Amino acid sequence: MRRFAFTDPGFQEAFAAFVAERRDTPEDVDAVVRDVLAAVRSEGLDALLRFTRDFDRVDVTEETIRVSAAEIAEGAAACPAEVREAIAFAAARIRAYHERQRPADQRFTDEAGVELGWRWTPLDAVGIYVPGGRAAYPSTVLMNAVPAAAAGVGRIAMVTPPGRLQPAVLAAAQAAGVTEIWRVGGAQAVAALAYGAGPIRPVDKIVGPGNAFVTAAKRRVYGVVGIDALAGPSEIVVVADGANDPDWIAADLLSQAEHDPAAQSILITDDAAFAERVVRAVEAQLATLATGEDAAASWRDHGAIVMAPLDEAPGLVDFIAPEHVEFAVEAPERLADRVRHAGAIFLGRHAPEAVGDYVAGSNHVLPTSRAARFSSGLSLFDFLKRTSFVKCDPAAFAALAPATIALAEAEGLPAHARSASIRLEPPGG
Repeated sequence: MRRFAFTDPGFQEAFAAFVAERRDTPEDVDAVVRDVLAAVRSEGLDALLRFTRDFDRVDVTEETIRVSAAEIAEGAAACPAEVREAIAFAAARIRAYHERQRPADQRFTDEAGVELGWRWTPLDAVGIYVPGGRAAYPSTVLMNAVPAAAAGVGRIAMVTPPGRLQPAVLAAAQAAGVTEIWRVGGAQAVAALAYGAGPIRPVDKIVGPGNAFVTAAKRRVYGVVGIDALAGPSEIVVVADGANDPDWIAADLLSQAEHDPAAQSILITDDAAFAERVVRAVEAQLATLATGEDAAASWRDHGAIVMAPLDEAPGLVDFIAPEHVEFAVEAPERLADRVRHAGAIFLGRHAPEAVGDYVAGSNHVLPTSRAARFSSGLSLFDFLKRTSFVKCDPAAFAALAPATIALAEAEGLPAHARSASIRLEPPGG
């Protein structure tokens, strides 16, 4: 865990170098992914089943690759009642939040008499990647599928690595409106969603997090299908004053550190004594945390304490452009309103990032690795597309034609110019 002081000589350079450090695993996966995608594209189901056997050590067939409706119902029913209730609670809040994002269609006539506008329509089919292995992630299902369903997507196809499907994941899929579930993971699952393979029909967009192979595959199929983003390790910045309970802040820092040894947790504070209490609280909580090994590696290798006046925090946050930032201070808007680059902002001492991961209603699929400088979290807009339209009567066309002809001729496109000028000629001329 590194320490920085805003007033130290060389702070800017040292902190910039820290922020720029790579935290993703430098795996050379692209060549493998390229071959997997090419094989599934050309061989379809045969390649998909072969890679599932080779990579996941599981034999599935054309008959067993799809999770049946009976399996989904039985698995969801096996989910503990309190978890099912929490899933329903979260799904309702996520749906309500995203439905408020629905944009309006527009149609208007401008001063030239031209009718213009746009309309929004949902995607036909979306694929959702849900990781397996380290843990069950019902929240991943909810955060990706509920906005798609709210947007009106008719087909929501979920893929997840073969193995035991956790009851909570099946319950979340049922609550979120997932229409089909397939036992396939890795780059081969991305290929199946992009190109189709046997009973798996291609989709229009692929969303959801995955490992380095999944991320590389999403990057390669972009253009054939849409994708949400290229996710990196999780990260949080907590801006806190000395009036906080250090145990609360330590827990917030560890809530992201436990995701992955490559995750990052940064505390910005103006109180040195409070910073030391937080460090001791982190150490104490790590000793009893079930995910302590990963969290300790994250905190040790990528964590930081930054001593700085709180008025400098918004500028530091903007430079980091983190996935999550908490302002655990009095009147948090005073600082937060100055932040331009963050995936999600949590305001006040009672708004820990964990509520955003599950039940606040906002989406937890957020830009990482400084991508908040130029991108946003997942939203209803990711599952909608906008189509524009233009309508001209003769008078409106006459107002647009001269400039159309001039620009077409300037670009050396005579057919474009003729398409406009011909309409100005007398009939039969």
